[in-house]
Amino acid sequence: MDERQAVRPTKPFRYGVGMFGTSIPVNMFKSFAAIYYVDQLGLSMKHYSFVLFIYTFLDVIDNPVYGFLSDRTRTRWGRRRPWLVIGTPLLVLSFIMFFNVPAIVSSDQGRLFIYMLLLYLMTGTLDSLINANYGALFPELFRSDKERAKTNAIRQACQLVAMVISIALTPMITAAVGYRLTSLLYGIVALAVILYCALGCHESMDYADAEKPDFLKSLVDLVRNGRFWLYGVVGAFYSAATALLLQAVSFYVKYSLKLAGGQTTVLLASFFVVALIGIAVWTAVSRKVDVMKVWRLGFLIMGAAFLPLAVTQNLRQAIPFVALVGFGYGACLITMDCIGAKIIDDDYQKHHIRREGIMTSLIGMLNRLNGLYSSLAFFVVSERFGFINGDNPGSAPDSASRVLMCGFPFLAMAVAFVFSHFLRFTEAENAVSDSERR
Repeated sequence: MDERQAVRPTKPFRYGVGMFGTSIPVNMFKSFAAIYYVDQLGLSMKHYSFVLFIYTFLDVIDNPVYGFLSDRTRTRWGRRRPWLVIGTPLLVLSFIMFFNVPAIVSSDQGRLFIYMLLLYLMTGTLDSLINANYGALFPELFRSDKERAKTNAIRQACQLVAMVISIALTPMITAAVGYRLTSLLYGIVALAVILYCALGCHESMDYADAEKPDFLKSLVDLVRNGRFWLYGVVGAFYSAATALLLQAVSFYVKYSLKLAGGQTTVLLASFFVVALIGIAVWTAVSRKVDVMKVWRLGFLIMGAAFLPLAVTQNLRQAIPFVALVGFGYGACLITMDCIGAKIIDDDYQKHHIRREGIMTSLIGMLNRLNGLYSSLAFFVVSERFGFINGDNPGSAPDSASRVLMCGFPFLAMAVAFVFSHFLRFTEAENAVSDSERR
C-alpha cells in the first residue's frame, strides 16, 4: 500500500498556484536588477557582472544545504511547510529593500555596489530556500506521470502569468508608480499566494520515522549519477539563455531597436503569451510523443529563433522571432521538471532513501550555474564594446545589446541541445508514461 494513500491529497491547483507566488518577486528581481542599477542608478556594468559572479558561488553552496536541511526536518507540520512559512516573509522583505535604495546609498558608487551586493545575495539565497522546499514537494505529492503532467502544466501556466505581470508589464507599471511601489505590491501578492499554497499542501507523516539522508553519501551518490550531471548541464545552459534574454531585452529595445522602454512590454508580451499557448499545445503533443523528444525540440526551436532576432531592425520584425522563442520555451517548461522527477525516482529505486529536497536543490544548483555564463556575457560585452552604464554606453551600444540578447543565448541553447541527446531512459523506465499516453 502506497504510503501516501492515507494522506489527504493535495489539489493540483493549490500546489501549482504557488509557482505564481514564487515567480512574481524573483522574476522582477533578476530581470530588472541590471536595468535598474546600471541604467538608472549608474552602477557600472563590470560591478554588476561581479555581483552575478559572486552570487553564483553562494547559489552553489546554499541550494544543497537548504535541500539537505529540508530532507532532515521532522515536524508535526511536515518537512517543507515550516521552511516556506518562515522563509517567505523574509524573502519579501529583502526583495522590497533591494528596489528601495536609500538616497545616501545611491549617491555614491561604492556604497551602491556594497548595498546591491548584500541585498542581491540575501534575496537570492532566500529565493533558493523557498524554491528548494517548494520544488521538493512536487515529486513527493504527485507520484504518477499523469498527476505530474497535469500539475506541472498548471504550475507552469501560473508561472507564465506571473512572468507576464512581473516582467512584461513591469516596464509600464514602474513607469507609472516607480520601482519602489512596484516591489511593494509584488511582495504583498507573493506573500499571500505562497502561504496559501504552503498551508494547502498535505505532506505524508510517514517520513517522520524514515531514515534521514546523509549529506556526504548523498553527494557521492549524485557524483556517480551520470544522468544527474547531464540533466544539470543541459538545465544550466537552457536557464542561462532564458535569463540573458530577460535581462537583456530592455537594453535591446532601447539601444538596438531605439524605442522607449515601454515597448519592452510589447516584446515580452509576445514571448509570454505564445509561451502560454505553447504549454497547451506541447501538453497535448506530449500525450502522444515521448517527453524527451518534446524536450529536445523545445531547445531546437528556441536556439534557432535567436539567429534572425539578431538582425531585426524594428519592433515589427522582432515580435515573431521573440514569439518563436516563447513557443520553444513552452515545450521546455512542461518537460524539464517531469524529467527531473524521473531522475529523483531513479535515485530512490537505487538507494531507497527519500531525499527529494537535496536532489531538487542540487539539480537547481546546477541550473543556477547559469549565473557564471550570464556574468561572463555582461563582462565580455562591457570589455568588447566599452559599455559602462546608462550614462556611458560606449560607441556601439546597438551591437553590444544584440550580442547580449541573441549571441550568448544562441550559444547556450546550442550546448543544451547537443548534451540533451546524451540523456536517455530505458524502455522499462518509460513504460508507465507510455501506457498512460495510450
